[in-house]
Amino acid sequence: MRLKPKLILTNLSLALMLVISPIAQSKLLPQPATNASQLAANRYDSSNDIFHPVYGKNGMVASEQGLATQVGLDILKQGGNAIDAAVAVGFALAVVLPNAGNIGGGGFMVLHDDKTGKDVAIDFREIAPAKASRDMYLDNQGNVIDGKSLFTHDASGVPGTVAGMEYALKKWGTMPLSKVLEPAIKLADKGFVVSDVLAQTLKEEKSTLGKWSASKAIFFKNGEPLKSGDLLVQKDLAKSLRLIAKQGAKAFYQGEIATKIAKEMQSHGGTMTLEDLKAYKVVERQPIIGDYRGYKVVTMPPPSSGGVHLIEILNMLEHYPIKEDGVNSAKNIHHMAESMKLAYADRSEYLGDPDFVKIPVTGLTSKAYANERVKTIDDNKARLSSNIKPGKPQPYESDQTTHFSVMDKAGNAAAVTYTLNLNFGSGIVAAGTGILLNNEMDDFSVKPGVPNAFGLVGGTANAIEAKKRPLSSMTPTIVMKNNKPWLVTGSPGGARIITTVLQSVVNTIDHEMNPAEAIITPRVHHQWLPDELRVEEGISPDTIKLLQDKGHKVVTKAPMGRIQIIQADDSGFYGYSDPRNPDGKTLGF
Repeated sequence: MRLKPKLILTNLSLALMLVISPIAQSKLLPQPATNASQLAANRYDSSNDIFHPVYGKNGMVASEQGLATQVGLDILKQGGNAIDAAVAVGFALAVVLPNAGNIGGGGFMVLHDDKTGKDVAIDFREIAPAKASRDMYLDNQGNVIDGKSLFTHDASGVPGTVAGMEYALKKWGTMPLSKVLEPAIKLADKGFVVSDVLAQTLKEEKSTLGKWSASKAIFFKNGEPLKSGDLLVQKDLAKSLRLIAKQGAKAFYQGEIATKIAKEMQSHGGTMTLEDLKAYKVVERQPIIGDYRGYKVVTMPPPSSGGVHLIEILNMLEHYPIKEDGVNSAKNIHHMAESMKLAYADRSEYLGDPDFVKIPVTGLTSKAYANERVKTIDDNKARLSSNIKPGKPQPYESDQTTHFSVMDKAGNAAAVTYTLNLNFGSGIVAAGTGILLNNEMDDFSVKPGVPNAFGLVGGTANAIEAKKRPLSSMTPTIVMKNNKPWLVTGSPGGARIITTVLQSVVNTIDHEMNPAEAIITPRVHHQWLPDELRVEEGISPDTIKLLQDKGHKVVTKAPMGRIQIIQADDSGFYGYSDPRNPDGKTLGF
């Protein structure tokens, strides 16, 4: 038998050792390092980090567009707090991230106010118009009319973003609305250079935007969507923002802007009216509070399903040794997937607008309920989704969105997720305003049991009703450590938002990753229906084989979510913008 070279050298070394004197042997053996050399080695190997987050001592902003991030950072540098910066970023994104940033949509904010120690959830979700009805998207045979809830004037709910931003600023900010709007107005008026990412998105949505002359006037040039390197100037949007800066939200809901939106709707037979806009109200809600391995998790309540099911899944995962099983091991992915299935099955049954339906929030988020649900999970076998039904929480009762995160040195924090729904929403710009209108009505159960654009199945709890808010998956979240904001996280991604945020929390708490590592790690997702375990590229083929052996239907698909994350400790702030969107940027100072 021929020995491998390494083995030959090893055996030769042993033979030599037998004939060399003990003194010579001692010289050949490894010698203890001197103190100086050991200390030098320790310094050289002082960090295990592979990916390094952005650092800032005084404050930090993370968003999906670098220009908007800079706007927020400038506000912090001028003495503004996290809420001032968040509102500035929100309006700036409406200009520089037009496919998701918005003033014609709505969303949620979770904030921590350091002065009072209070955690708050602000609901500025869109509302169904007064003329909306349960079967408004069905034909005479009761079938869904393809595209009506997505790409028509009937697709838009009453926008809430302007009201929500003003509400937060007045109550927790320190700057006037006119001040925080200045950068957005300038970006809209002077324009900015279209990036590769935005150019590609415009190209993909050519047919949606190209149907409407007001949309084409902004986003097209010479009959084609703007290309990378072109200047995107939005004069009408700048004018609308100036009106809001001068008159406040009243301009949007009662003044000139409202009149133009109502006219746009009326001229195309849309459902929304001027009276709907005038009637819009922001709702301040109690956040969903959970405990995960000693950390306090503060997240969004209904009409978001995100917070409820984030806590529900974390409660189940607490039963497993996540850290010991390892990042993206077959064991961990299996337990996460089975927990996700159970939560999404509950989502289909119980979640809706809390002003219209009774939701067993306490039951769904209780440890006792998780204890019962987790008993149904087999460590070695995946359950078929068809065999999983919504649980009974009552006995325990006692893709396009964007997210941005802000923290300041005073201890304030804001997590904001808002949306138009799909890219550029309905694709319709209200003529003369520069404002893209959402297609958020598709987030209702257009017909119970029929999936929406993200494949989510809903029931009667999320059926369409006049003045009702559609169910959402948006999950803006703040994690507290020792009663101080420790982590601010959130993501776009439709149905995948909840599981994307979940993995950012698990990676930082269980796997002790820094923010950069936590969000670069490949993600997985299961939403009960369809019965598939969706994974990103980067999961080991060996792991996939083990999961398939357990009965999982594993499919590799496009990247999921775009987390914007900030973590705080005594030395300052560490943050990162998800590289799944190269336009994102985190800045600190």
